[in-house]
Amino acid sequence: MLARHRQSLILQAVRSDGSARVSDLTQQLGVSDMTIRRDLEVLARDGLVEKVHGGAVLPGSHGIHEPGFEDKLVLERPEKTSIARTAASLVRAGTAVAISAGTTTFALAQCLLDVPGLTIVTNSLRVASLFGGGRGPEGGSVVLTGGVRTASDALVGPVADLTIRSLHFDTLFLGCSGIDPAAGLTTPNLAEAETNRAFIKVARRVAVLADHTKWGVVSLASFATLDEVDVLVTDTLLPAEAHAALTGRIAEVVA
Repeated sequence: MLARHRQSLILQAVRSDGSARVSDLTQQLGVSDMTIRRDLEVLARDGLVEKVHGGAVLPGSHGIHEPGFEDKLVLERPEKTSIARTAASLVRAGTAVAISAGTTTFALAQCLLDVPGLTIVTNSLRVASLFGGGRGPEGGSVVLTGGVRTASDALVGPVADLTIRSLHFDTLFLGCSGIDPAAGLTTPNLAEAETNRAFIKVARRVAVLADHTKWGVVSLASFATLDEVDVLVTDTLLPAEAHAALTGRIAEVVA
């Protein structure tokens, strides 16, 4: 199938349903996910679609597009597992770490269950429940921020922000909906953006966990510039142009 024909079919799918997922398009068209992502890049450059994590939506609709936790959990699962294991190697026993809400940060939390003496601050109901029921780190504790629940099981808003601002932690592990050289880190939820800013202000080190599909995606609200990030933990599929754009902006990129 010619690329132009394939891109036409992709555009029809997006216009028909308002959005399309890479995983669905690969099955329908019988090509690799990288081929689909390249097609989406072409369509996005032409202004026909807008890229979001895991697929594409109609132009102008990405800012309010926030899939639920279960929907995002199945996307890029191998990459998230690899990123989580790498990020876990940055954690030392007996330290205080903050873990923001998200599926990649949830995968990280699963890798920290046996690390002793951790104090974990989180605005994720999923992360807090993971460490509940006697499964928490030995000799450690979990602080749940409180706040208003979002579609992705994050607690956000003034209550969460006030709690976070009163705390201090060694490393913040943060997810995002998109990462872009100009827009920085973005999320479709305005309140979550403000809560993420509160996290960043009190963290000694900021580590962002983002797989390659987040690159070039811009959601509604920016909450950090690339210069505010100390470490980006990503996967080996992050394109060369992304590495070039990140050079000099983020101190350490780990893939």
